[in-house]
Amino acid sequence: MITFAAALQLLIALAFLSIPLVRHLYGSSAKTNAEAELTRQGIRTTVLEENKLSFDASGHETYVPATVALVMTVLAVLNLSGIEWGQTLSWIFQPVVLVGNFLILYSQLTAAKSVQAAFARKGDPMLQRIDVRALLKAAESGFPTWVMPILQNIRHTVVIGGSVLVLAALIIA
Repeated sequence: MITFAAALQLLIALAFLSIPLVRHLYGSSAKTNAEAELTRQGIRTTVLEENKLSFDASGHETYVPATVALVMTVLAVLNLSGIEWGQTLSWIFQPVVLVGNFLILYSQLTAAKSVQAAFARKGDPMLQRIDVRALLKAAESGFPTWVMPILQNIRHTVVIGGSVLVLAALIIA
């Protein structure tokens, strides 16, 4: 069962690596579309950078998923090597990854509301004029249609289902 858990951890690592890879490949297109939407709305395009909104693989969009992928890979190697620390650390980190993915899912489902609230807190009247839903839809159109929702749903299924199965395998082991 530990080999099964390790294989799932490697799949989870790959799922997390898909995030920065897709953003690296298509983020500039998403940014271009978002800027075009801002121009259509009569808003200066610099508001994206000024408010740290990016669609590429910069900053935490790479560091966080790459770190999770690294942790999952290390756990898989430890588990495949039969080192008991692998199981112990899996009990610690696998629930963190599971909860973290639920937070990612929540942030994706509430993205428009979160961005609107962030813009409202700034108190800038120009930011408050932005049709955030249209902005995010324009940015999303910069990604291939297989990314959202197909790849996104596959990633969530692999991470959530895989994490649950890893924890079940640890119980059985």
